[in-house]
Amino acid sequence: MKHLLIVSSLLLLISCGKTSDHSNHSTDGVVDGESPNKVLYDQVMDIHDEVMPKMQDLYTLKKELQDKIDQNKGISEEQKKELEQVIAALDSTNNAMMDWMHHFNPLPDSADQELAREYLENEMEAIMKVRDLTTETIDKAKAIKDKE
Repeated sequence: MKHLLIVSSLLLLISCGKTSDHSNHSTDGVVDGESPNKVLYDQVMDIHDEVMPKMQDLYTLKKELQDKIDQNKGISEEQKKELEQVIAALDSTNNAMMDWMHHFNPLPDSADQELAREYLENEMEAIMKVRDLTTETIDKAKAIKDKE
């Protein structure tokens, strides 16, 4: 399972890259030419690009917390349970990002512009929730990791 998470995280990091030029999404028909929704699309993708590198942080923290459990034989059941809950939250946060990316499918320029705008506004809300969840989960994991 760990290997699957590593491979999927690395593939996603590689495929998403760290570019703010989203012209490579032109097969979706959203950014070709000057779409009225291009600015909104770019804002959604900018948030995605902000969050995507943090997926590696999620994996790293998960590994560190799991190592803390595995290497500390004197850990109390309460501490172990707390660490396992944070690990589960890290997994859930990673899954939220993967789900968002899997379902993100903007409408082409030929679609009704109001429907396209509504879709992008909903996706903006969704990716902002993923961003907030990612930040919150990372902060919590770091706090737990640094606890002695």
